[in-house]
Amino acid sequence: MSPVRERLVAGSKLVGLDLCEVQVDQLISFVSLMAKWGSVYNLTAIRDPLEAVELHLLDSLLVSPHLEGACRILDVGTGAGLPGIPLAIVHPGRSFHLLDASAKKIRFVRQAVMELGLSNVEAAACRIEEFDPAFTFDAILARAFSSLGEIRRLVARLLSREGRILALKAHLSGEELEGLQVEAEVRPLLMPGSKVTRNLVIFR
Repeated sequence: MSPVRERLVAGSKLVGLDLCEVQVDQLISFVSLMAKWGSVYNLTAIRDPLEAVELHLLDSLLVSPHLEGACRILDVGTGAGLPGIPLAIVHPGRSFHLLDASAKKIRFVRQAVMELGLSNVEAAACRIEEFDPAFTFDAILARAFSSLGEIRRLVARLLSREGRILALKAHLSGEELEGLQVEAEVRPLLMPGSKVTRNLVIFR
């Protein structure tokens, strides 16, 4: 087993995921696609495959145990398709909608979705303020998108009645939490096999 595959399989198990071979292949192929098209689409500065597994794949998969039954999921400011595409690979029964204002990045996302054979992903190049779907979402993901208060202001109208916002924050201050002005749950997430932590802020 290659070091990249070994790191992905071991890390995903620590997150609570038991991936099949096809899913592992798809996740590794996604990293390869990002590396191949990274400079063309201005996707990521990460070139080392092991680093990409940790900072792109495992970082995205940390959210997996916290989706808690959500069937229709919106990934706001998805960029290169993170965390939406890795999560769509490991949750084929859920529907993922990936949104970004950059048409160039969404072109890459659509190309990746096609090459990976994902039937549960839709991608749209649109500002969140102009996004007007015919339905609401059970969960809305925001990774390095904006402040918590701004996220709430922009996406609240898109949530179903029992829907939740899941915001991934590398750094979280008490001031930002206070500015949210609604009750929120903060779940510290530890990157599998490392000391890197993230904060998952969940609120309705």
